[in-house]
Amino acid sequence: MTALLQTPLHALHLELGARMVAFAGYEMPVQYPAGVMQEHLHTREAAGLFDVSHMGQVILRGESCEAVALALEALVPVDVAGLKPGRQRYGFFTNDAGGLRDDLMFANRGDHLFLVVNAACKQDDLAHLVAHLKDVTIEPVTDRALLALQGPEAEAVLSALAPEVAAMKFMDVITTTILGAEAWVSRSGYTGEDGFEISVSEARAEALARALLEDDRVLPIGLGARDSLRLEAGLCLYGHDIDTATSPVEAALTWAIQKVRRSDGARAGGFPGAERILSEIHNGAERRRVGLRPEGRAPMREGTPLYAGETGGDPVGEVTSGAFGPTLGAPMSMGYLPSELAASGTKVWGEVRGKRLPATVADLPFVPARFKR
Repeated sequence: MTALLQTPLHALHLELGARMVAFAGYEMPVQYPAGVMQEHLHTREAAGLFDVSHMGQVILRGESCEAVALALEALVPVDVAGLKPGRQRYGFFTNDAGGLRDDLMFANRGDHLFLVVNAACKQDDLAHLVAHLKDVTIEPVTDRALLALQGPEAEAVLSALAPEVAAMKFMDVITTTILGAEAWVSRSGYTGEDGFEISVSEARAEALARALLEDDRVLPIGLGARDSLRLEAGLCLYGHDIDTATSPVEAALTWAIQKVRRSDGARAGGFPGAERILSEIHNGAERRRVGLRPEGRAPMREGTPLYAGETGGDPVGEVTSGAFGPTLGAPMSMGYLPSELAASGTKVWGEVRGKRLPATVADLPFVPARFKR
């Protein structure tokens, strides 16, 4: 059995009373003494601090940032070349079958691109980049931690240490100094709330975390609340809601494929799986990721089969994520249904412990995003 890796904040998690679990090869905090419900609500009301140092950080360099951007476009169906310096964008690697290898964030930092990829996929992503980007220097960042400060008070808390972050808008990126250390800051996150992600050297990570936690508005937040927050925000979790067999169109991620990369765009296609993906954008996919609002109080969790009727028939889909939504005050799920059953308001049934229970297809997100535009 392979030993679990630890983030630079591991000792601090233990000191704070975290319950640790295995996640993506790391020992990570799933919750602290406050509990998942309180951590979730506190992030919505004030500010939560997340350790996301398990994520992969990668720098891409080349002859110019423009050249690197065009090279990366051979692997992703999104507009990299059109991203301005100081800005970040959501994207995904696709495979030859039009499925999703991983989703990621990428930023134009003037003379290079900076990528943040999922922990469970980072080694495969690195190998994929090395295999295909021949004129690009690929630098895994292995000596920096990554912290996320999320919630409506995040700006006030972080600007006390770095006043310049207050001027940032959603998806801006800057390099600044916090507590004497160089910090790469993006105004982004994966909770649906306003907030920041901060890359800082491993040696300075604990000092930064402690400084943020000294503010009464900040609580440490574990993976449990991170999951319920992203689900309320209608955001996908790789390996659950999206995978190598699922296309971006099926996953309702078409919004992330800019016009310039679509059919008749100036740089149409040219990415793995383009034939399937562009066809589905034009003609529609046979199934689609949807939000679901189960009736009652019991969540329909991952793996719950979905049926078109209360009795008889074979399953028509499956739940990929499900939990109780603390802000929503009700259970919520995401899953896949045939396109003809994917319209908001459609009633379906999920089989829970041998009994079919009703659920209604709902618009995503369940809780509106509060990014600073």
